Amino acid sequence: MKNTAHPLEPKADKDTVRRHNLSLVLRAVRDEGEATRAAVAARVGLTRAAVSSLVEQLLAGGFLTEQGKTFSGQAGRPGTALRVARSGPAGLGVEINIDYVSVCVVDLAGTDRVRLTEHVDNRGVAPAEVLERAARIAARTLGSAAEQDLRPAGARLALPGLVSGGTVRQAPNLGWNQVAAETLFARALDAQCPGRPALPVGSDNEANAAALAELWFGVGAGPEPVRGFLYLTGEIGVGGAVVVDGELLRGAHGFAGEIGHAMADAEGPRCRCGSRGCLEQYAGQAALLRGAGLDETAGMPGVAELERRARAGDARTVAALERAGRMLGLVVSGAVNLLDPEAVVLGGIYRPLMPWLGPAADRELTLRVVSGLWPAGSGRLRASSSSGDAARGAAAAVVRDVVADPAGYAVRAAN
Repeated sequence: MKNTAHPLEPKADKDTVRRHNLSLVLRAVRDEGEATRAAVAARVGLTRAAVSSLVEQLLAGGFLTEQGKTFSGQAGRPGTALRVARSGPAGLGVEINIDYVSVCVVDLAGTDRVRLTEHVDNRGVAPAEVLERAARIAARTLGSAAEQDLRPAGARLALPGLVSGGTVRQAPNLGWNQVAAETLFARALDAQCPGRPALPVGSDNEANAAALAELWFGVGAGPEPVRGFLYLTGEIGVGGAVVVDGELLRGAHGFAGEIGHAMADAEGPRCRCGSRGCLEQYAGQAALLRGAGLDETAGMPGVAELERRARAGDARTVAALERAGRMLGLVVSGAVNLLDPEAVVLGGIYRPLMPWLGPAADRELTLRVVSGLWPAGSGRLRASSSSGDAARGAAAAVVRDVVADPAGYAVRAAN
């Protein structure tokens, strides 16, 4: 009989095993925050001698530091406390949105160490010019990071549109089509940092990056972590992402989660994407401001005024937010019925507006989720954490690549 089984992967050699174990030890220390060699050995299932050898390599490479003594309460000598280094390898995240650019650097622990944000309207501006502006902000951020002895291993862009293979296929609110964002940004950053080794540049949709930040630093990192959720970010558009079992659901072409262009009303207003009645026409930033009688192009100052009026009980503002909440609940209920997530998380401008958006959205979800598992006030609809955003998620993705293969990073850094 013909053997149709797939060939097995090659047997791992000693170097491959050691690289894997280096990552294992580094992740164990990062996840614990502080640990002794003995505690790491117990957690990862390696001998103390093996862990000690791996720790010495990680100390020499600048991935770990040790200081002080920690007492376990058991007999024997106290162990030296290991922590991930606050200097050395880091990640650079660059969020380019409709009306701002935000850049941050995070360290190996995922801590946001440097942050620069510039509020500027990027609509109607040539993509190369927008990316050059982002590169200028990134160059200043890198300068501040260098003062703290942080060395980003790469840069990752978070972009408001359909992103694939380094290219923005479509970003209706920016007016971008087929923009080679990674190449343009890398070229602009190199021009801003002459003499500096070129940083590898990656890219992703900004809602995906924000959802990863929420997974790693928000609802997915608490004492009762949520590992499956639908994430919506309210900006000028409405972005979305889906997390399943702690992993981002990307879809066949990498475009899963575009809930802002889910139809709320087939006869509704024309959307920039070319369709009609998309959710963002009812719950995007411009729709919220317009409904409250504010300048729909006012950006973040307008959103702050929206919140101020809502807190003051302004009837028109409260009604506009409640209408948007109903439309959010209407559209999201379909996604909940389809995907059955543990929670729905609202980020971006929705976070400070939750007291007025949330109840209306929750009522629609209670009414429309067919499982009956969305009782009123269940807590499954929640505001995003203050700990995460798209720039931080993008930067942390770079760091996670380093942690997954510290030996490979060390080789690249040496070259």
